[in-house]
Amino acid sequence: MSIKTNKMGELQTLLKQTENAFEWTNKLVVSIPTEKWDTIAEGVESSISWQVGHQIISVYYHTIMTTVGHIPELIENINLRLYTEICNYNTFAKDMVGRTEPKQLMEHLKIMQEHSLTVIGSLSENDLQKAVEPTKVPHPVAKIKFEAIDWNIKHTMWHCGQIATIKRIVDNSYDYGIKRPKERES
Repeated sequence: MSIKTNKMGELQTLLKQTENAFEWTNKLVVSIPTEKWDTIAEGVESSISWQVGHQIISVYYHTIMTTVGHIPELIENINLRLYTEICNYNTFAKDMVGRTEPKQLMEHLKIMQEHSLTVIGSLSENDLQKAVEPTKVPHPVAKIKFEAIDWNIKHTMWHCGQIATIKRIVDNSYDYGIKRPKERES
């Protein structure tokens, strides 16, 4: 039995999946009132502010720094050192409370996402098989650029799930527009 392959190349697939992951993240994040962004969700011990800040540094690391190296323009315009200091895996959301503004976080996330998509779009299919760019901290799972971008999609969606859980705790459940069985019958 053979599996049908998609006519879309690996690069286009990665680009489309990255766009989708970013769209889901943004839909969820903007559905949460900004006054609740610093609220620590009990049981998750995280906040929307921390999640967004973490996504800013993660997208930079996984799809920019490891594929094309540092982009000075981004480092100059977005305080990546601050985000790295307060939104890495060794930090706690409670220590971030009051240190960022939701509007600016969202602006920075969108800038990072746009640059990420531009970087991915600038690569060739051959580039995907090349080794990741050397970094101070070796990539946790990727040896080649394809793996780094693929991991970013998975990592983004992992945090998208956390954002949805936090939203449910601090605000309400996200309405995904899914029709429930009774709604379909009417």
